[in-house]
Amino acid sequence: MRHLSKTILVCALLMPANVLAGEIHSSGKASWYKCCARTANGERFNPDGLTAAHRSLPFGTKVRVENIKTGQAVVVRINDRGPFAKHRIIDLSRGAAKKIGLVKAGVSDVRLRIVK
Repeated sequence: MRHLSKTILVCALLMPANVLAGEIHSSGKASWYKCCARTANGERFNPDGLTAAHRSLPFGTKVRVENIKTGQAVVVRINDRGPFAKHRIIDLSRGAAKKIGLVKAGVSDVRLRIVK
């Protein structure tokens, strides 16, 4: 049990200071992607899943992604690193992109909010 509490403390210290549940984390451009066989955290990529790639949020973080143009939103779990295209803040799996009307457009302005 003692080891577990140290692990939780370390994770809390590594979490970026601006990552607070319920607050708007950032706004910017989102896109969707077809990945490889594995994501950066080692799990098998599911293109129809509700997952996303983010440059700095810890793996497992749940993020509400709202398409500013359509008002549609989806909650995704961060399991990969990216996006690697400049001026984009998040890459969504195809399944998540479908939920917010992003597949046809390819890129859209979004708002990210950390979920508990």
